[in-house]
Amino acid sequence: MKKYIAEFIGTFILVLIGCGTAMLVGCDAAAGGGYVLTALAFGLAIVALAYSVGNISGGHVNPAVSLAVLIRGGITAADFAGYVIAQCLGALAGSGVLALIFNLGGIEDKTGGYGTNGLAGVNGSFGAGFIVEIVLTCIFVMAILGVTSDKQKHGSFGGLIIGLTLTGVHILGIGLTGTSVNPARSLGPAIVAAISGNTAPMGSLIVFIIAPLIGAALAACIYNVLEKE
Repeated sequence: MKKYIAEFIGTFILVLIGCGTAMLVGCDAAAGGGYVLTALAFGLAIVALAYSVGNISGGHVNPAVSLAVLIRGGITAADFAGYVIAQCLGALAGSGVLALIFNLGGIEDKTGGYGTNGLAGVNGSFGAGFIVEIVLTCIFVMAILGVTSDKQKHGSFGGLIIGLTLTGVHILGIGLTGTSVNPARSLGPAIVAAISGNTAPMGSLIVFIIAPLIGAALAACIYNVLEKE
């Protein structure tokens, strides 16, 4: 049970810091600064989580990561289910707290939807959105597998490497899809936005649930092949 609690807390923090920053600074392509700040917020949150809850649950805080670990035999199917449920609930709670803070404080949400993902950057193309999320998730998960499969080489820098990789994929992906690479991170804000009356993000939610899972499975399969002697 402690593993699931750790995943709940970790995903809660990731959404609170990452999506909360996006809501405050916005992600205007013309300005550009919001891209970097939001990317850093997600990346630094992962660094913090890697060195806190990581020693309890592995610090997946992402169903796509959990799927890759499952494929590689690192967790059981029962643990995978428990992790995903905890992650989704954590993301929902994080989004709920952000909604409470912004609504009570009368603060403008510059994303217009609690940091939800969307396809505006790819002109509404589901195909382009799928490609973006599959590729970026594959890159991110490959980095995670590389770090966690070779602890002696990377030592205590593993969490920093993972956080910087997430920052990098966000810098590219924010302008395209808002960067999900994490089904839970997309689901929580979309549900809260829908409850608040903004159902638009639900229309493309399937992309941000399925594509990261495909990308993670692809990363696990690629890494399995590369790892073989």
